[in-house]
Amino acid sequence: MKKNEPIRSIMTANPHTAHTGQKPSEVRQLFVDRGFHHLPVTRGGKLVGILSSSDILRLVPGAWGGDDRQVDAMLDSQFTVETMMNAEVRSMSVHGTVRDAVDILSEVDFHALPVIDDEGLLTGIVTSTDLIRYLRDQY
Repeated sequence: MKKNEPIRSIMTANPHTAHTGQKPSEVRQLFVDRGFHHLPVTRGGKLVGILSSSDILRLVPGAWGGDDRQVDAMLDSQFTVETMMNAEVRSMSVHGTVRDAVDILSEVDFHALPVIDDEGLLTGIVTSTDLIRYLRDQY
């Protein structure tokens, strides 16, 4: 593995995001339609949090496989994206390396790492799956 490989080479640039003013039901639908497991949350392009499909499941156990209209109504009436997201999101610099991402993700209990620029604007995301694919491609 090339330890100093820029993270830009494996991250997903311009990832889909959730926005703080968005309806929770719209965010849940993004997870369903796109098969995402994590969504960075932004406000004005700046990273302010991250939301996982597991976060939604903890709030509404029947969020997948239940009556979608009922689940969406419950989400929209009881939560906001800001109350559902993890505001203490760990991120890395766009100037970082694959090794930096490995170091962070191997020490924590989450599997997605938003990548930000010097102004805090979201530029990409790297996941543990991206790192596994990168490792696979090295051999």
